[in-house]
Amino acid sequence: MCLTLLTTGAILAVRVLAQSLGGKSVRVKEYLKIESATDLSRSEVGRLGTAVLFVVAVIIYTGSTFAHVDQLFLLIAAAVIGAYMAMNIGANDVANNVGPAVGSYALTLTGAIVIAAIFEAAGAIIAGGDVVSTVKKGIIDPADVADPNVFIWVMMGALIGAALWLNAATWLGAPVSTTHSIVGGVMGAGIAAAGWDIVNWAAMAKIAASWVISPLTGGIIAATFLFVLKKTIFFKPDPVECARKVVPFMIGIMTWAFTTYIALKGIKKLVEIDFLVALLLGLVAGLAIIVIVRPAINRAAPTLENSRAGVNKLFTVPLIISAALLSFAHGANDVANAVGPLAGVVDALTHAEGGSSKVAIPLWVMVIGALGISVGLALFGPKLIRTVGSEITELDRSRAFCIALAAAITVIIASQLGMPISSTHVALGAVFGVGFLREFLETRLGKVIEDVLGQHQGDPDFALTEQVLFTFQNAPPEDKQRILDELKKMGSEAVISAAQRRELQKALKRQLVHRSSLFKIVSAWIITVPVSGVLAALFYFVLRGMLLP
Repeated sequence: MCLTLLTTGAILAVRVLAQSLGGKSVRVKEYLKIESATDLSRSEVGRLGTAVLFVVAVIIYTGSTFAHVDQLFLLIAAAVIGAYMAMNIGANDVANNVGPAVGSYALTLTGAIVIAAIFEAAGAIIAGGDVVSTVKKGIIDPADVADPNVFIWVMMGALIGAALWLNAATWLGAPVSTTHSIVGGVMGAGIAAAGWDIVNWAAMAKIAASWVISPLTGGIIAATFLFVLKKTIFFKPDPVECARKVVPFMIGIMTWAFTTYIALKGIKKLVEIDFLVALLLGLVAGLAIIVIVRPAINRAAPTLENSRAGVNKLFTVPLIISAALLSFAHGANDVANAVGPLAGVVDALTHAEGGSSKVAIPLWVMVIGALGISVGLALFGPKLIRTVGSEITELDRSRAFCIALAAAITVIIASQLGMPISSTHVALGAVFGVGFLREFLETRLGKVIEDVLGQHQGDPDFALTEQVLFTFQNAPPEDKQRILDELKKMGSEAVISAAQRRELQKALKRQLVHRSSLFKIVSAWIITVPVSGVLAALFYFVLRGMLLP
């Protein structure tokens, strides 16, 4: 009776609401859609308004500080473009550092944005390189652009082309390399200014090779560490007990990797550290962490659920720390992608001479880059963070741990081999590697169970077998091994029909990596350099046409 009254009351309320909307046949569902769209538009306007306020602040500061510069309008325009580029880097590139931690629920989206913004800015301002190549990776020779004005147009065209492509990629939900974007921009604008011979094609060949090397290396390393965790912990009958022995060493390896990574890449402005010294520092830090965390894990182990979920809790703090350290190193290194060409424009305008291959980055330029990355991340970063964290493959904390560890190790290896890799490609390659390893293990276990069931003959009493199969189909890979052992003990009772076997095969062939995300991201990687180059060339010609007398 109460339920009937409540239902009747709800229907009446809906009708009254419909009548109040003008007496027309407006359905509540459509009304809610309108409200949802309105809320979305309000949030979009708010984000755009905040971004515009940041750009206005950059204009005011640049105009008031450099009022004595002859071509002040060019400097202001370059500062605005640099700020726009920095916001796009924050919106697109930073997701790789915090996405896995968010996707595994080690961090909330808000917490990840706050941590990344703080450490990105700190890395840029505290440890950002004081000298940067204005022609990233030696793509063009500034000596071939003798006219200072032409050099300025090349740098501005490169920034605009790269920033627009990043903006489009973010809107499409495709994480791309900001380094490759600016490389393509510099290449395209340089070709437009001085022809094809200006490009260092050997350097471009290395970058093209990195499109394959970076994700493969990251994926292989991440998959290897995850496989080790599965064999030593998750496939065992008592995973928490195994984790108590293994996890301290895994955290020690992560400490070694990140200490070496930060020593080589994160604080190179503050102190120059040799590779061997960095390795030794990392080793000492890793051993110290093993000694420190082992008692803490021993205390925590009795309180954990003896399952994968319980073990995953041990990776929460390492994941948060790794997200912070990756953001710090990214800010220290990649902020130059936003402000490197801007620094070249500032140098050309304030010194009245042609662009040089190495210029000092003024602190105010670095601050624009750092703040721009933080603003872009806070306003537009959540979309890409979700893409990296949850839309490619399902991540838990142990998988996210392997991804972060693979990213650090790959960058260390590449830096010593002189490989021009992209941190974006490495991180996403690690995500794909983890996902494809999961697919491989599920497929392999599926074939094993088919072989086990096919060997049994006898009375087809399917009751017990059906129960085990249902559990098997819904179990994670580490539980499937234990179920296989149970099936082996069932003997002749484990018999299924041909139709049931086909259903089993269908259930086991799950795609744990979203193919649509894979194709979209790889396609975006392939076209990053040419699209950025074409856009940069177009804007170079626009600027040249506008500014020539």
